[in-house]
Amino acid sequence: MINPGLTKQTKIKLLMVFFFFIFLFFLITLRLYIIQVSQTKFFKDIATKQYSTEIKIMPPRAAIYDRQGKNNPLAINKEIVSAFILPHQMSDEENTLAFLKKHFKSTYKALKNDPGKKFLWVQRNVSEKTKKFILEKNIADINFINEIHRFYPYEELAQTIGITDIDNSGIAGVELQFNKILSGEASSLKIEKDARSKRMYFTNKLLSAGHKGSSINLTIDSKLQFLVNEEIKKAVDKYEAKAGCAIIINPTNGHILSMVNYPYLNPNDESKCNQKLLKNNIVSECYEFGSVLKVFSALAALEEAVTTTDEVINCEGKIAYIDKFKVENWKHVEKLTFAEVLKYSSNVGIAKIAKRLGSKQYDHLTKIGFNQSTGIEFPGERSGFVPHPKKWSRPTPIVLSFGYETNATLMQLAKAFSLIANDGIPVKPTLLLSQQQQKNEQLYKHETVEQIKNILESIGQRYKIDGYRIMGKTGTARISEKGGYSKSRHVYSFGGIVEKDDYKRVIITFIKEPKSPYLWAAQLTGPLFKNIAEKMILYDELSSYNV
Repeated sequence: MINPGLTKQTKIKLLMVFFFFIFLFFLITLRLYIIQVSQTKFFKDIATKQYSTEIKIMPPRAAIYDRQGKNNPLAINKEIVSAFILPHQMSDEENTLAFLKKHFKSTYKALKNDPGKKFLWVQRNVSEKTKKFILEKNIADINFINEIHRFYPYEELAQTIGITDIDNSGIAGVELQFNKILSGEASSLKIEKDARSKRMYFTNKLLSAGHKGSSINLTIDSKLQFLVNEEIKKAVDKYEAKAGCAIIINPTNGHILSMVNYPYLNPNDESKCNQKLLKNNIVSECYEFGSVLKVFSALAALEEAVTTTDEVINCEGKIAYIDKFKVENWKHVEKLTFAEVLKYSSNVGIAKIAKRLGSKQYDHLTKIGFNQSTGIEFPGERSGFVPHPKKWSRPTPIVLSFGYETNATLMQLAKAFSLIANDGIPVKPTLLLSQQQQKNEQLYKHETVEQIKNILESIGQRYKIDGYRIMGKTGTARISEKGGYSKSRHVYSFGGIVEKDDYKRVIITFIKEPKSPYLWAAQLTGPLFKNIAEKMILYDELSSYNV
């Protein structure tokens, strides 16, 4: 209560002061109401933007396993650290930009080209050395976040498994073929700064849920792959060749047990990742294979009954002219039975018989599958080429019989030999353990297939393994160049079959361009086949004992 002894003027002043504080209190109360009640969301969003942002994160990529399942992963995940900036929230923009311009030029350039960016990677998969360097420079605007990256335990499977890019998306091989299955769907996250470090960001709130991918089991046997790779490497190094390959397939169910390409890259070292070495030459490269294709000319001739295994054919020594076209045997041979024509690989002998087939030679090559992809679950498979009879030149039916003017992949060659190993029933090569083989009709009579297998067994005596039926055929071919064929560049192949009771395997070996041009497949890919077959048999026998 105001003192009555005060003057009127003093009373008025006191009342004014009183009402001023009442009004001030009212303003403060109103402001608090607006901040804490009326516009809570507005101010909360402003505060949140100071320490959080939104980002899309893919779930951990699903694993790839070999045929043994979870005991043998071929592609798994590991945690990495990545660095980023939030351009609209930089506290020391001048210093940060100067640092980026000097040490991370691509990031600096990206920011200058698009200054409106709200989020920008500085570097993905930062090494410990680089992280330590950034921390030592005390660049407060560069933050770190944990990510998931791919890791491959078996380098020798690089061209088959493939790799992922920095965003963990498949860009080659199985990783690319099954990318959607393995990757799943991204989640949207809000990430907030860790107040303790002021650098590390951690996930705080799930905005929209994605889903995990599904793992895949391949038919590949990783241990067998390692053993085969060792043999291919030895052969390539010994003969100073440009490349070497091998395939092992179970001809009864189409399972690819091993698929080796050498040389290969280290898929875990991005700094040394040569993209050219990512190409899987077994499915993505075509070759003229030469004499190994005589097997299928002979198969067609016997099936069409244009000859018999004991028919005697004059192979005319070293050189003969068929329809005025020069045909040369690799060595001097005179009269041979048709079985011996294949055994001793006479170009003249097989050409004379193939002439009787006419256009049916084309029919059989296409029926076997030499001009269409095998359908294996792998990106970039080539379909090969067999010229149609309407486009044949005079020499075409002759040279087709011993493996020229037709291109095929090693996978097609493996499928073709599987047809013989599987009693004339075709099989589809597969990399998926879950893939069920369809029932196919028998393309060639049992009697015809057995005749071919007996001839191949006579060749296989050179590479015999006790207790097993070994069958095979060599192939040596010149590489085509402008205007003809090279005299110094060759490819060498061997198609082999290993049998014992119900146990069947097809092995294809291949060597490209060894340093010496004076070699034959019998010296390279034949012995290579035997070395691989011996290791495979020993491994399979030991594995069966451990079951």
